[in-house]
Amino acid sequence: MQEILKTIETSPLVPIFYHDDIARCIEVIDSCYKGGVKVFEFVNRGAHARQNFEMLISYRNGHWPDLKLGVGTIKSGQEAKDFLVLKADFIVSPIVNKEIGEVTLGQDICWIPGAMTPTEINLAAQIGAQLVKLFPGDVLGPQFVKAVKPVFPGLKFMVTGGVAIEEESIRNWMLAGVAAIGAGSGLFSTPIDVLEKRVAMVLHWIQMQRSASENK
Repeated sequence: MQEILKTIETSPLVPIFYHDDIARCIEVIDSCYKGGVKVFEFVNRGAHARQNFEMLISYRNGHWPDLKLGVGTIKSGQEAKDFLVLKADFIVSPIVNKEIGEVTLGQDICWIPGAMTPTEINLAAQIGAQLVKLFPGDVLGPQFVKAVKPVFPGLKFMVTGGVAIEEESIRNWMLAGVAAIGAGSGLFSTPIDVLEKRVAMVLHWIQMQRSASENK
């Protein structure tokens, strides 16, 4: 679990993606990896999710050995178990579910639950989560992070859901204090032939803001 958290901290852009076509999945992840991504969330949102994830794990082992590949949209303990059998590196859920926490944390697997209120954040922390997904980000906004972060000083936050993939937006989220940014449709709206460069640019924006904050 600590290895995943450390990787997210050093490579804080987490692409979030699903497609029925395994060839498309490989093409997208490959472009993201070449752009500098080290953590990728494949979501459990389609009929071929388990089959494709299993093939992606196999492909990862041979082509992206240092990529952390996890699965998102997990809503029950059984779903978590199913994907852990397939060797998911981490589990992301849109909700705070105690059973998912017990299944993952009991195996020292990183669990990233989704929360929208201080009560949900607190419950996630009580169960044992060390990184909480703030979702949906476009509803909550950076000011929400600034407000809740001091209340939970030992907790890290990742924002997902409607995050605009623009320099100012990324800068504002990083200034607010998020540890990572989860990017879905906003990142993948770009053509596949420029995805690698787009990913590299987002990571550059993040690192620029981090450097500016550290040098203050």
